[in-house]
Amino acid sequence: MANLDSNPPTLPPADFEQALDELERLVAQMEGGELTLEESLSSFERGIGLFRQCQQSLEQAELRVRLLLDPDAPESAEPFEPRP
Repeated sequence: MANLDSNPPTLPPADFEQALDELERLVAQMEGGELTLEESLSSFERGIGLFRQCQQSLEQAELRVRLLLDPDAPESAEPFEPRP
């Protein structure tokens, strides 16, 4: 069983992109409906781990941006919204 640690290490940008690509491939495979139940469960478990890694990396990136915007009070920096 894969380790689903709630605090995965932050990924470097290249690893983040690889994890995101793998997550997208897993989703496409699962949506295809051709996996066995065991394969689906394994893919889901792997996907949850990848999602958590990516989420942690994005949170760390946002914190870095906030620190750059206002190093003395990062918690008061305005959150940024991605453009559509």
